[in-house]
Amino acid sequence: MAENGFEPKIVAFLCNWCTYTGADLAGTSRLQYPPNVRIIRLMCSGSVDPTYVIKPLLDGADGVLIGGCHPGDCHYQSGNYKARRRIIALKEILKNAGIDEDRVWLRWISASEGGRFAETVTQMVEFLKEKGPNPKRQEWAV
Repeated sequence: MAENGFEPKIVAFLCNWCTYTGADLAGTSRLQYPPNVRIIRLMCSGSVDPTYVIKPLLDGADGVLIGGCHPGDCHYQSGNYKARRRIIALKEILKNAGIDEDRVWLRWISASEGGRFAETVTQMVEFLKEKGPNPKRQEWAV
Protein backbone atom coordinates (compact mmCIF):
# COMPACT_ATOMS: atom_id res chain seq x y z
CA MET A 1 0.00 0.00 0.00
CA ALA A 2 1.20 3.50 -0.74
CA GLU A 3 2.13 6.16 1.79
CA ASN A 4 -0.28 7.05 4.60
CA GLY A 5 -3.06 4.74 3.42
CA PHE A 6 -3.50 6.71 0.19
CA GLU A 7 -6.66 5.74 -1.69
CA PRO A 8 -6.89 7.08 -5.25
CA LYS A 9 -9.96 8.93 -6.47
CA ILE A 10 -11.00 8.08 -10.02
CA VAL A 11 -13.56 9.83 -12.21
CA ALA A 12 -15.00 7.53 -14.89
CA PHE A 13 -16.83 8.69 -18.01
CA LEU A 14 -18.71 5.65 -19.30
CA CYS A 15 -20.66 5.03 -22.48
CA ASN A 16 -24.31 4.35 -21.68
CA TRP A 17 -24.63 1.43 -24.10
CA CYS A 18 -21.53 -0.59 -23.25
CA THR A 19 -19.20 0.28 -20.39
CA TYR A 20 -21.87 1.73 -18.08
CA THR A 21 -23.97 -1.38 -18.66
CA GLY A 22 -20.86 -3.51 -18.01
CA ALA A 23 -20.36 -1.63 -14.72
CA ASP A 24 -24.01 -2.31 -13.87
CA LEU A 25 -23.48 -6.00 -14.66
CA ALA A 26 -20.46 -6.05 -12.35
CA GLY A 27 -22.65 -4.66 -9.59
CA THR A 28 -25.62 -6.96 -10.15
CA SER A 29 -23.21 -9.93 -10.40
CA ARG A 30 -21.74 -8.85 -7.05
CA LEU A 31 -18.23 -8.72 -8.46
CA GLN A 32 -15.77 -7.15 -6.05
CA TYR A 33 -13.82 -4.07 -7.09
CA PRO A 34 -12.53 -1.02 -5.20
CA PRO A 35 -15.05 1.75 -4.44
CA ASN A 36 -12.59 4.43 -5.60
CA VAL A 37 -14.44 5.26 -8.81
CA ARG A 38 -17.11 7.92 -9.35
CA ILE A 39 -19.08 7.14 -12.49
CA ILE A 40 -20.50 9.69 -14.90
CA ARG A 41 -22.74 8.16 -17.56
CA LEU A 42 -22.55 9.62 -21.06
CA MET A 43 -24.41 8.53 -24.15
CA CYS A 44 -21.13 7.86 -26.01
CA SER A 45 -17.42 7.88 -25.28
CA GLY A 46 -17.14 10.09 -28.36
CA SER A 47 -18.88 12.85 -26.43
CA VAL A 48 -16.05 13.11 -23.88
CA ASP A 49 -14.70 16.62 -24.34
CA PRO A 50 -11.04 17.07 -23.33
CA THR A 51 -12.09 19.64 -20.72
CA TYR A 52 -14.15 16.88 -19.02
CA VAL A 53 -10.86 15.04 -18.45
CA ILE A 54 -8.63 18.00 -17.62
CA LYS A 55 -10.97 19.55 -15.02
CA PRO A 56 -11.00 16.59 -12.58
CA LEU A 57 -7.21 16.24 -12.86
CA LEU A 58 -6.72 19.94 -12.11
CA ASP A 59 -9.16 19.61 -9.20
CA GLY A 60 -7.07 16.78 -7.75
CA ALA A 61 -8.58 13.54 -9.04
CA ASP A 62 -5.87 10.88 -9.18
CA GLY A 63 -7.10 9.32 -12.41
CA VAL A 64 -9.70 9.48 -15.15
CA LEU A 65 -11.15 6.41 -16.87
CA ILE A 66 -12.97 6.70 -20.20
CA GLY A 67 -14.92 3.60 -21.15
CA GLY A 68 -16.59 2.90 -24.46
CA CYS A 69 -17.80 0.23 -26.84
CA HIS A 70 -15.28 -1.94 -28.64
CA PRO A 71 -14.15 -0.45 -31.98
CA GLY A 72 -16.69 -1.36 -34.63
CA ASP A 73 -19.49 -1.86 -32.08
CA CYS A 74 -20.35 1.76 -31.28
CA HIS A 75 -24.07 2.45 -30.92
CA TYR A 76 -23.42 5.71 -32.78
CA GLN A 77 -21.21 4.02 -35.41
CA SER A 78 -17.92 5.90 -34.97
CA GLY A 79 -18.06 7.58 -31.55
CA ASN A 80 -15.39 5.36 -30.06
CA TYR A 81 -13.00 6.17 -32.93
CA LYS A 82 -13.61 9.85 -32.19
CA ALA A 83 -12.88 9.21 -28.50
CA ARG A 84 -9.65 7.42 -29.35
CA ARG A 85 -8.43 10.33 -31.51
CA ARG A 86 -9.35 12.86 -28.82
CA ILE A 87 -7.61 10.96 -26.04
CA ILE A 88 -4.41 10.57 -28.08
CA ALA A 89 -4.36 14.34 -28.66
CA LEU A 90 -5.34 15.03 -25.04
CA LYS A 91 -2.48 12.92 -23.68
CA GLU A 92 -0.04 14.99 -25.73
CA ILE A 93 -1.55 18.20 -24.32
CA LEU A 94 -1.35 16.83 -20.76
CA LYS A 95 2.28 15.84 -21.24
CA ASN A 96 3.16 19.32 -22.54
CA ALA A 97 1.31 20.90 -19.58
CA GLY A 98 3.28 18.83 -17.08
CA ILE A 99 0.35 16.60 -16.07
CA ASP A 100 1.05 12.87 -16.03
CA GLU A 101 -0.83 11.45 -19.02
CA ASP A 102 -0.66 7.93 -17.52
CA ARG A 103 -3.43 9.00 -15.13
CA VAL A 104 -5.90 8.88 -18.07
CA TRP A 105 -7.03 5.44 -19.25
CA LEU A 106 -9.20 4.63 -22.26
CA ARG A 107 -10.73 1.15 -22.22
CA TRP A 108 -13.18 -0.71 -24.45
CA ILE A 109 -15.60 -2.68 -22.27
CA SER A 110 -18.83 -4.14 -23.64
CA ALA A 111 -22.14 -4.54 -21.83
CA SER A 112 -21.43 -8.24 -21.23
CA GLU A 113 -17.99 -7.65 -19.71
CA GLY A 114 -18.78 -6.87 -16.09
CA GLY A 115 -15.71 -8.83 -15.02
CA ARG A 116 -13.53 -6.77 -17.33
CA PHE A 117 -14.92 -3.55 -15.79
CA ALA A 118 -14.19 -4.76 -12.24
CA GLU A 119 -10.71 -5.89 -13.31
CA THR A 120 -9.99 -2.53 -15.00
CA VAL A 121 -10.98 -0.52 -11.92
CA THR A 122 -8.89 -2.82 -9.70
CA GLN A 123 -5.85 -2.45 -11.99
CA MET A 124 -6.24 1.31 -12.18
CA VAL A 125 -6.46 1.65 -8.40
CA GLU A 126 -3.33 -0.49 -7.96
CA PHE A 127 -1.49 1.51 -10.63
CA LEU A 128 -2.43 4.83 -9.03
CA LYS A 129 -1.46 3.62 -5.55
CA GLU A 130 2.01 2.87 -6.94
CA LYS A 131 2.15 6.26 -8.68
CA GLY A 132 0.96 8.16 -5.63
CA PRO A 133 -1.45 11.07 -5.26
CA ASN A 134 -2.01 13.61 -8.01
CA PRO A 135 0.21 16.58 -7.11
CA LYS A 136 -2.81 18.84 -7.63
CA ARG A 137 -4.94 16.82 -5.22
CA GLN A 138 -7.17 18.67 -2.80
CA GLU A 139 -9.40 17.27 -0.13
CA TRP A 140 -12.50 15.67 -1.62
CA ALA A 141 -15.80 15.94 0.16
CA VAL A 142 -17.25 12.52 0.81
